[in-house]
Amino acid sequence: MAATDAPGGDSSTPPAEEDTGRDAPEQGPDAPEEAPAARRWCWGTRLLVASTAIWTVLLALHVLLIGRWWPWLIVETTPPLTVVVVPVLLLVLVPFATPVRRWLSAVLVLLLLAGAYVADFGWTGTTAGSSRGTEVKVFAWSTDYWQMASDDKEAFYAFLRRQDADVYLLHEYLNWNYSNRDEQKKCTSPVRIDDSARLRAEFPGYRLLVQGELLTLSRLPVVAAPNQQVPATGDDWYWKGAKAQRTDIRVGRRTVSFYNVHLPIRFRPCDIRYGLDRFYQAGREQGDWWIREYRKLRADLGRNPHPAVVAGDFNAAWMNLYSLGAGTRPHSPSGSLFPALSWPACEGSCSLPRSWRVLPQLWRFDWLFTTEDLAVSGYHLRGGEALSDHSAQKIRVVVPDQVFS
Repeated sequence: MAATDAPGGDSSTPPAEEDTGRDAPEQGPDAPEEAPAARRWCWGTRLLVASTAIWTVLLALHVLLIGRWWPWLIVETTPPLTVVVVPVLLLVLVPFATPVRRWLSAVLVLLLLAGAYVADFGWTGTTAGSSRGTEVKVFAWSTDYWQMASDDKEAFYAFLRRQDADVYLLHEYLNWNYSNRDEQKKCTSPVRIDDSARLRAEFPGYRLLVQGELLTLSRLPVVAAPNQQVPATGDDWYWKGAKAQRTDIRVGRRTVSFYNVHLPIRFRPCDIRYGLDRFYQAGREQGDWWIREYRKLRADLGRNPHPAVVAGDFNAAWMNLYSLGAGTRPHSPSGSLFPALSWPACEGSCSLPRSWRVLPQLWRFDWLFTTEDLAVSGYHLRGGEALSDHSAQKIRVVVPDQVFS
């Protein structure tokens, strides 16, 4: 029987299916459900997202725990540049994470900006403009154990004289006995020195003040030297003496306190030779020691009615995140957007082990703080690299005039 035409003149023969060149998807209840391409994350994308999340947590913990939990002091040994380098490296990989690259890029840019702020990239601690008043030239420097590793004392003293500072804040006015090692206590033993005769000859007209390993020279009138006594038993003058030397000096018609600071190192790598238990114990002792001295300095500043200049080797690369209270603010050298660096700066003969001299200069341990009523008209962090492992701080502070009633 002949096939009848369908309405509209179409043949009853079913039309041939169009060949699309693709296999038809499997039908039925047991067929696997294919995820949209936008939802499929390869292992690389997952790793990048996880790395970003971990870095976000670490950066937040760094800001929250700094100075509050002593084991975090080990994390603080990382160079501040790290908080910028890590998000930059992750941003380089973002184009490969196609499903999430837009929002992940936004997150990483925010982390990069936060890291730059935390690392002191030009936004915090800038020097103030000049102000009317009396200008004081200050020179602060870690002297590398008073040039113990060098026989060229003439170059050392010539460098100091060339600074022509009104106030010198010098640290490491001591030597070390590396052969006397107490495995149960300290890696090395401090040796007290007395170079006062040479200092008076080199700096006539200056007042010489010594507190343990801290030495202050001033050609301005010294009003007071509070709290400069040190323990007299054995080497307690070093291990138990204060690590901030305060000298009250008359500048114009005002009294200004100058703090010469050398806080202890956070942990001693040499302790690892005695085992992990000893390294952990020594690290905790060093961390607690640093925190105690930091808090003592902060407390003294809080009680001090005078304007203050605080400068020295804090042995801390993140001091811009610490607060000294009492209206103090940190300063950074002018002329560069990038953070200032001061260690290791050894270019000649210094006590720094040769294995450490290959380290790039990525840390800043030398800092300047002032109270808000003082202006910093000039600040440079350079010089002395041929004589020490620390760059020197060359500071000009303006003390506004004040009429006494």
